[in-house]
Amino acid sequence: MATTLAADRFWVDKANCHNAERQYYELLSKEMDGITTLTATPASGEVLDRVAAIEKDNADLRKLIESLRSVCLETQSRVTALEKKVNAELAGKTVASTSAPAPASNAAPAKAEADDDDDVDLFGSEDEEDEEAARVREERLAAYAAKKSKKPQIIAKSSLILDVKPWDDETDLKVMETEIRKIETDGLLWGASKFVPVAFGIQKLSISCVVEDDKVSIDWLTEEIEKLEDYVQSVDVAAFNKI
Repeated sequence: MATTLAADRFWVDKANCHNAERQYYELLSKEMDGITTLTATPASGEVLDRVAAIEKDNADLRKLIESLRSVCLETQSRVTALEKKVNAELAGKTVASTSAPAPASNAAPAKAEADDDDDVDLFGSEDEEDEEAARVREERLAAYAAKKSKKPQIIAKSSLILDVKPWDDETDLKVMETEIRKIETDGLLWGASKFVPVAFGIQKLSISCVVEDDKVSIDWLTEEIEKLEDYVQSVDVAAFNKI
């Protein structure tokens, strides 16, 4: 009999399983009721206030955008009006300059007639007039040459700022500046200088100069400075301006 009962298959804790299943579904039902209650609850006053503030900000932004749009349209219309006015003035000046030489063309036939009358020389004075015209022309050419020679010649110059970097922080920048200023040539004028910090306690020399373009080459000047190998590591042109 005991062997028969051991061989039979039956659910001993069925009641416990049913109870556990029932409790699980009851708990799940309570959680769903809580979610439904939370969804049905109206928004709090703080949330409504924030929504109202956001809507107000949006309205203010719309007003600002509209005002900017109106300003842009007004500016565009004013620019268009100014362009039309300028174009009209330019067109009027062009017409005036085109029509101005007209009297000269009218006077040309009269001048030609006068030249024709001058060709009829009854007393043989043509040679005398040619000599007089040649003399006047030579005097005018001489006066023009004298005036041109007195006119001061424009010399092209350039203003430079050179950054001269030493090898290390032990390099004496004052001695390096003295050696650089010893570089002299026609058309080179040294100016002010200062020491500028670079990094790790190292400073560089920033020195200005003015050179005449026809006499002094920038490449030549930088090469001459770089020849001071005991002091100078490199030379850079920090600023370059035509005078």
